[in-house]
Amino acid sequence: MIPGLGTAVNVATVLVGATIGVLLGNRLPIRTRDVVTDALGLVTLLIAGTSAMAVLDDDLSDRVGDSSPMLIVLGSLLVGGIVGSLLRLESRVEAFGGWLQSRLAGDTGSAERHRFIEGFVVSSLVFCTGPLTILGSLNDGLGNGAEQLVLKAALDGFAAIAFAASFGWGVAASAITVLVVQGSLTLLGLALGDVLPDAQLAAVTATGGLLLVGVALRLLRVREIPVADLLPALLVAPLLVELAGAIH
Repeated sequence: MIPGLGTAVNVATVLVGATIGVLLGNRLPIRTRDVVTDALGLVTLLIAGTSAMAVLDDDLSDRVGDSSPMLIVLGSLLVGGIVGSLLRLESRVEAFGGWLQSRLAGDTGSAERHRFIEGFVVSSLVFCTGPLTILGSLNDGLGNGAEQLVLKAALDGFAAIAFAASFGWGVAASAITVLVVQGSLTLLGLALGDVLPDAQLAAVTATGGLLLVGVALRLLRVREIPVADLLPALLVAPLLVELAGAIH
C-alpha cells in the first residue's frame, strides 16, 4: 500500500463528516447541539481513560521499574507543559484557527469566530493526540499497511459529524492539522525504519490519554485546559523512558 494513503483517507473522512455535521447542525436547536457536545465529551473521557491505563503496561514496568511509570507521565506533562507554554503553542494554534476562519468565512462576528476557533482547536486535538495517530502513521510510513489509520479515519469521520453539528466549519479546518501531523509522522516512519519500542509507545499512549482528559474537560465545559501547550509531553515521554531505563 502507498505510504500516506491512510492519512489521505483520514483527511477525506474528516471533511465529509464535517460537511454532514454542518448540514445537520443547522437544523438542530442549540440545546440539542449542547447535548451532542456533552456526549462527545463523555466518550472522549472514556477513550482517554483506556489510553491512560497504558501506564500500567508490563513492558513499561519491565523497562523502567514498577515505581517509575507514573513519574514518567508526570515528568512528561510538567516538562512538556513548560516547553509548550514558553512556545505559546495554545495561543499559536488559536491564532492559526482565527486566521483560517477569516480566510474561509470572512468577518462573521465574534461569537461565530470563537465557535470556529473552538471547533478547530478541539477537533485538531482529538484527531491528533490518540495512540492510533502515532502508531498508525509510523506503521504507514514503514510500509506495514494503513489499516490502523483507516480504522481511525472511520472513527474520526463519525466524530467530525458530531463535532461539526455543534462547532460548524472549524471542524473541517482541522483536516489541515491531521494532514500535517500524520503526514509528518508517516515521513518519520519512512526515515526510522522501525516503530517505537513497546515501552516508549506505552508511555506516549498514557501521556496522550491524559491530554485527552483535558480535551474532554473542555468539551464538558468544566475547565479550559490549554491542551496544546501540553503537546510536547508526547515527545518528552519516550525520552524519559530511555533515561529511566538507563538508570534502572
